[in-house]
Amino acid sequence: MTVATALTVKTALADATARLGAAGIPDARRESRLLVAAALAWDAARVLGFPDVEMTPRARDRLENLIVRRSAHEPISRILGYREFWSLRFALSPDTLDPRPDSETLIEAALTALGDRDRAYRILDFGTGSGCLLLALLSELPNAIGTGIDLSDGALVTGRRNAAALGLEGRASFVCGNWGDGVSGQWDIILANPPYIAADEVDRLAPEVAQFEPRQALDGGADGLGAYRALAPAILRLLAPAGVALIEVGSGQAHKATGIMAAVGLALRAIRHDLSGVDRCLVLGRD
Repeated sequence: MTVATALTVKTALADATARLGAAGIPDARRESRLLVAAALAWDAARVLGFPDVEMTPRARDRLENLIVRRSAHEPISRILGYREFWSLRFALSPDTLDPRPDSETLIEAALTALGDRDRAYRILDFGTGSGCLLLALLSELPNAIGTGIDLSDGALVTGRRNAAALGLEGRASFVCGNWGDGVSGQWDIILANPPYIAADEVDRLAPEVAQFEPRQALDGGADGLGAYRALAPAILRLLAPAGVALIEVGSGQAHKATGIMAAVGLALRAIRHDLSGVDRCLVLGRD
Protein backbone atom coordinates (compact mmCIF):
# COMPACT_ATOMS: atom_id res chain seq x y z
CA MET A 1 0.00 0.00 0.00
CA THR A 2 1.45 3.35 -1.07
CA VAL A 3 0.98 6.30 1.27
CA ALA A 4 0.59 9.65 -0.45
CA THR A 5 3.33 12.12 0.38
CA ALA A 6 2.08 15.14 2.29
CA LEU A 7 1.98 18.32 0.24
CA THR A 8 2.35 21.60 2.10
CA VAL A 9 1.35 25.00 0.83
CA LYS A 10 5.04 25.85 0.39
CA THR A 11 5.82 22.78 -1.73
CA ALA A 12 2.58 23.17 -3.70
CA LEU A 13 3.52 26.75 -4.52
CA ALA A 14 7.02 25.73 -5.62
CA ASP A 15 5.69 22.92 -7.81
CA ALA A 16 3.04 25.11 -9.41
CA THR A 17 5.58 27.86 -10.08
CA ALA A 18 7.95 25.42 -11.78
CA ARG A 19 5.23 23.93 -13.95
CA LEU A 20 3.76 27.25 -15.02
CA GLY A 21 7.23 28.59 -15.75
CA ALA A 22 7.95 25.55 -17.92
CA ALA A 23 4.71 26.22 -19.81
CA GLY A 24 5.88 29.75 -20.61
CA ILE A 25 3.50 31.58 -18.26
CA PRO A 26 4.86 35.03 -17.30
CA ASP A 27 4.97 35.89 -13.59
CA ALA A 28 4.53 32.23 -12.73
CA ARG A 29 5.07 32.64 -8.99
CA ARG A 30 2.37 35.29 -8.58
CA GLU A 31 -0.11 33.29 -10.62
CA SER A 32 0.77 30.10 -8.73
CA ARG A 33 -0.03 31.89 -5.49
CA LEU A 34 -3.45 32.79 -6.88
CA LEU A 35 -4.10 29.21 -7.98
CA VAL A 36 -3.03 27.71 -4.64
CA ALA A 37 -5.29 30.22 -2.87
CA ALA A 38 -8.20 29.29 -5.14
CA ALA A 39 -7.65 25.58 -4.52
CA LEU A 40 -7.75 26.20 -0.77
CA ALA A 41 -10.54 28.82 -0.94
CA TRP A 42 -8.15 31.24 0.76
CA ASP A 43 -7.30 34.87 0.22
CA ALA A 44 -4.08 35.04 -1.81
CA ALA A 45 -2.25 36.92 0.95
CA ARG A 46 -2.73 33.96 3.29
CA VAL A 47 -0.70 31.61 1.11
CA LEU A 48 2.62 33.19 2.06
CA GLY A 49 1.67 33.40 5.72
CA PHE A 50 0.93 29.69 6.25
CA PRO A 51 3.54 27.77 4.22
CA ASP A 52 3.49 24.62 6.40
CA VAL A 53 -0.24 23.90 6.19
CA GLU A 54 -0.90 20.57 4.45
CA MET A 55 -3.10 20.53 1.37
CA THR A 56 -6.09 18.22 1.70
CA PRO A 57 -6.61 15.61 -1.05
CA ARG A 58 -9.54 17.62 -2.38
CA ALA A 59 -7.49 20.82 -2.48
CA ARG A 60 -4.65 18.96 -4.23
CA ASP A 61 -7.05 17.72 -6.90
CA ARG A 62 -8.45 21.20 -7.38
CA LEU A 63 -4.98 22.66 -7.68
CA GLU A 64 -3.92 20.05 -10.24
CA ASN A 65 -6.92 20.96 -12.39
CA LEU A 66 -6.12 24.67 -12.13
CA ILE A 67 -2.47 24.16 -13.04
CA VAL A 68 -3.40 22.09 -16.08
CA ARG A 69 -5.81 24.78 -17.26
CA ARG A 70 -3.34 27.64 -16.81
CA SER A 71 -0.54 25.62 -18.44
CA ALA A 72 -2.81 25.40 -21.49
CA HIS A 73 -2.82 29.23 -21.46
CA GLU A 74 -6.34 29.70 -20.20
CA PRO A 75 -6.20 33.19 -18.65
CA ILE A 76 -6.01 33.31 -14.87
CA SER A 77 -9.03 35.62 -14.79
CA ARG A 78 -11.08 33.02 -16.69
CA ILE A 79 -9.98 30.31 -14.29
CA LEU A 80 -10.81 32.40 -11.22
CA GLY A 81 -14.00 33.74 -12.82
CA TYR A 82 -13.38 37.41 -12.19
CA ARG A 83 -11.18 40.38 -13.05
CA GLU A 84 -10.34 43.48 -11.01
CA PHE A 85 -11.05 46.68 -12.96
CA TRP A 86 -11.00 50.19 -11.53
CA SER A 87 -10.56 48.57 -8.08
CA LEU A 88 -13.89 46.76 -8.55
CA ARG A 89 -14.45 43.04 -9.04
CA PHE A 90 -16.22 41.96 -12.22
CA ALA A 91 -17.47 38.44 -12.88
CA LEU A 92 -16.63 37.10 -16.33
CA SER A 93 -18.34 34.65 -18.66
CA PRO A 94 -17.48 33.11 -22.04
CA ASP A 95 -19.58 35.88 -23.62
CA THR A 96 -17.58 38.78 -22.17
CA LEU A 97 -14.23 40.31 -22.97
CA ASP A 98 -11.70 40.11 -20.16
CA PRO A 99 -11.37 43.76 -19.01
CA ARG A 100 -7.87 45.16 -19.52
CA PRO A 101 -6.11 47.85 -17.49
CA ASP A 102 -5.70 49.78 -20.77
CA SER A 103 -9.46 50.33 -20.83
CA GLU A 104 -9.31 52.20 -17.52
CA THR A 105 -7.99 55.04 -19.69
CA LEU A 106 -11.60 55.67 -20.78
CA ILE A 107 -12.75 56.11 -17.18
CA GLU A 108 -9.88 58.48 -16.42
CA ALA A 109 -10.64 60.46 -19.58
CA ALA A 110 -14.34 60.68 -18.76
CA LEU A 111 -13.72 61.97 -15.25
CA THR A 112 -11.24 64.53 -16.56
CA ALA A 113 -13.70 65.73 -19.21
CA LEU A 114 -16.59 66.14 -16.78
CA GLY A 115 -17.12 69.08 -14.50
CA ASP A 116 -19.54 68.47 -11.66
CA ARG A 117 -19.51 64.77 -10.69
CA ASP A 118 -22.81 65.18 -8.83
CA ARG A 119 -24.84 65.92 -11.98
CA ALA A 120 -27.46 63.42 -13.11
CA TYR A 121 -25.59 62.30 -16.22
CA ARG A 122 -27.04 59.81 -18.69
CA ILE A 123 -24.44 57.26 -19.82
CA LEU A 124 -24.61 54.92 -22.81
CA ASP A 125 -22.12 52.06 -23.15
CA PHE A 126 -21.86 50.33 -26.52
CA GLY A 127 -20.66 46.71 -26.44
CA THR A 128 -20.92 46.64 -22.68
CA GLY A 129 -19.79 43.03 -22.11
CA SER A 130 -19.19 42.60 -18.37
CA GLY A 131 -20.42 46.15 -17.82
CA CYS A 132 -17.01 47.21 -16.52
CA LEU A 133 -16.89 50.62 -18.23
CA LEU A 134 -20.46 51.58 -17.42
CA LEU A 135 -20.37 50.35 -13.83
CA ALA A 136 -16.93 51.79 -13.06
CA LEU A 137 -18.10 55.21 -14.20
CA LEU A 138 -21.39 54.92 -12.31
CA SER A 139 -19.38 54.15 -9.17
CA GLU A 140 -17.72 57.57 -9.54
CA LEU A 141 -20.88 59.53 -10.47
CA PRO A 142 -23.42 59.05 -7.67
CA ASN A 143 -26.41 60.57 -9.47
CA ALA A 144 -25.79 59.19 -12.94
CA ILE A 145 -27.79 56.47 -14.64
CA GLY A 146 -26.71 54.34 -17.57
CA THR A 147 -27.55 51.72 -20.16
CA GLY A 148 -25.28 49.02 -21.54
CA ILE A 149 -25.92 47.72 -25.06
CA ASP A 150 -24.68 44.32 -26.26
CA LEU A 151 -25.62 41.77 -28.92
CA SER A 152 -24.90 38.85 -26.59
CA ASP A 153 -27.62 37.74 -24.19
CA GLY A 154 -24.94 36.00 -22.13
CA ALA A 155 -23.00 39.24 -21.78
CA LEU A 156 -26.14 41.06 -20.66
CA VAL A 157 -26.75 38.45 -17.97
CA THR A 158 -23.18 38.94 -16.74
CA GLY A 159 -23.53 42.73 -16.81
CA ARG A 160 -26.70 42.59 -14.72
CA ARG A 161 -25.01 40.22 -12.29
CA ASN A 162 -22.11 42.62 -11.87
CA ALA A 163 -24.41 45.59 -11.39
CA ALA A 164 -26.22 43.75 -8.60
CA ALA A 165 -22.98 42.67 -6.94
CA LEU A 166 -21.76 46.27 -6.92
CA GLY A 167 -25.04 47.68 -5.64
CA LEU A 168 -25.63 49.59 -8.89
CA GLU A 169 -28.58 47.66 -10.32
CA GLY A 170 -30.94 50.56 -9.57
CA ARG A 171 -28.97 52.88 -11.84
CA ALA A 172 -27.88 50.51 -14.62
CA SER A 173 -29.93 48.76 -17.29
CA PHE A 174 -28.75 46.32 -19.94
CA VAL A 175 -30.37 46.01 -23.36
CA CYS A 176 -29.79 43.70 -26.32
CA GLY A 177 -28.97 45.66 -29.45
CA ASN A 178 -26.70 46.16 -32.44
CA TRP A 179 -24.82 49.38 -31.69
CA GLY A 180 -27.31 52.27 -31.97
CA ASP A 181 -30.21 50.39 -33.58
CA GLY A 182 -33.35 51.04 -31.59
CA VAL A 183 -31.64 53.44 -29.18
CA SER A 184 -33.04 56.93 -28.81
CA GLY A 185 -32.68 60.01 -26.64
CA GLN A 186 -29.77 62.26 -25.79
CA TRP A 187 -26.86 60.94 -23.76
CA ASP A 188 -24.32 63.01 -21.86
CA ILE A 189 -21.58 60.37 -21.94
CA ILE A 190 -21.09 57.65 -24.55
CA LEU A 191 -18.55 54.88 -23.98
CA ALA A 192 -17.37 52.21 -26.40
CA ASN A 193 -14.65 49.60 -26.52
CA PRO A 194 -15.47 48.10 -29.92
CA PRO A 195 -13.73 45.16 -31.60
CA TYR A 196 -10.68 46.56 -33.38
CA ILE A 197 -8.50 43.61 -34.41
CA ALA A 198 -8.30 42.96 -38.16
CA ALA A 199 -10.10 39.70 -38.93
CA ASP A 200 -7.05 37.92 -40.33
CA GLU A 201 -4.98 38.80 -37.24
CA VAL A 202 -7.30 37.37 -34.59
CA ASP A 203 -6.00 33.81 -34.82
CA ARG A 204 -2.42 35.07 -34.52
CA LEU A 205 -3.00 36.70 -31.15
CA ALA A 206 -1.66 35.20 -27.94
CA PRO A 207 -3.55 31.98 -27.09
CA GLU A 208 -4.97 33.61 -23.95
CA VAL A 209 -6.82 35.96 -26.30
CA ALA A 210 -7.37 34.01 -29.51
CA GLN A 211 -8.64 30.86 -27.81
CA PHE A 212 -10.56 32.22 -24.85
CA GLU A 213 -12.01 35.63 -25.74
CA PRO A 214 -15.34 35.88 -27.62
CA ARG A 215 -14.44 36.45 -31.26
CA GLN A 216 -17.18 39.02 -31.83
CA ALA A 217 -15.51 41.20 -29.17
CA LEU A 218 -12.21 41.08 -31.10
CA ASP A 219 -12.97 40.93 -34.83
CA GLY A 220 -13.15 44.45 -36.26
CA GLY A 221 -13.53 43.40 -39.89
CA ALA A 222 -11.02 43.43 -42.69
CA ASP A 223 -9.10 46.48 -41.47
CA GLY A 224 -10.15 46.45 -37.81
CA LEU A 225 -12.19 49.63 -38.24
CA GLY A 226 -15.61 48.24 -39.17
CA ALA A 227 -17.17 48.91 -35.77
CA TYR A 228 -16.07 52.57 -35.83
CA ARG A 229 -17.84 53.10 -39.15
CA ALA A 230 -21.03 51.63 -37.66
CA LEU A 231 -20.69 53.58 -34.42
CA ALA A 232 -19.89 57.02 -35.81
CA PRO A 233 -23.40 57.99 -37.06
CA ALA A 234 -25.01 56.44 -33.97
CA ILE A 235 -22.79 58.47 -31.65
CA LEU A 236 -23.53 61.67 -33.56
CA ARG A 237 -27.28 61.03 -33.36
CA LEU A 238 -27.33 60.13 -29.68
CA LEU A 239 -24.74 62.44 -28.15
CA ALA A 240 -26.18 65.43 -26.30
CA PRO A 241 -25.04 68.87 -27.59
CA ALA A 242 -22.54 69.29 -24.75
CA GLY A 243 -21.90 65.58 -24.39
CA VAL A 244 -18.64 63.66 -24.58
CA ALA A 245 -17.89 60.34 -26.26
CA LEU A 246 -14.96 58.19 -25.15
CA ILE A 247 -13.93 55.53 -27.64
CA GLU A 248 -11.15 52.97 -27.22
CA VAL A 249 -8.85 52.36 -30.18
CA GLY A 250 -6.14 49.83 -30.91
CA SER A 251 -2.46 50.63 -31.27
CA GLY A 252 -1.86 52.76 -34.36
CA GLN A 253 -5.58 53.29 -35.07
CA ALA A 254 -6.16 56.71 -33.51
CA HIS A 255 -5.60 58.72 -36.71
CA LYS A 256 -7.87 56.60 -38.93
CA ALA A 257 -10.58 56.26 -36.28
CA THR A 258 -10.53 60.03 -35.74
CA GLY A 259 -11.04 60.50 -39.48
CA ILE A 260 -14.06 58.20 -39.45
CA MET A 261 -15.59 60.19 -36.60
CA ALA A 262 -14.77 63.55 -38.18
CA ALA A 263 -16.47 62.52 -41.42
CA VAL A 264 -19.86 62.45 -39.66
CA GLY A 265 -19.30 65.65 -37.65
CA LEU A 266 -17.65 64.45 -34.43
CA ALA A 267 -14.70 66.57 -33.36
CA LEU A 268 -11.64 65.25 -31.56
CA ARG A 269 -11.20 66.98 -28.19
CA ALA A 270 -8.25 64.93 -26.96
CA ILE A 271 -6.40 61.66 -27.26
CA ARG A 272 -5.56 59.90 -24.01
CA HIS A 273 -2.65 57.48 -23.65
CA ASP A 274 -2.64 54.27 -21.65
CA LEU A 275 0.11 53.41 -19.17
CA SER A 276 2.29 52.10 -21.99
CA GLY A 277 2.07 55.41 -23.85
CA VAL A 278 -0.22 54.01 -26.58
CA ASP A 279 -2.95 56.28 -27.99
CA ARG A 280 -5.88 54.45 -26.39
CA CYS A 281 -8.90 56.73 -26.04
CA LEU A 282 -10.50 59.27 -28.37
CA VAL A 283 -12.34 62.04 -26.56
CA LEU A 284 -15.00 63.33 -28.95
CA GLY A 285 -17.71 65.98 -29.02
CA ARG A 286 -20.05 67.49 -31.54
CA ASP A 287 -18.31 69.53 -34.22
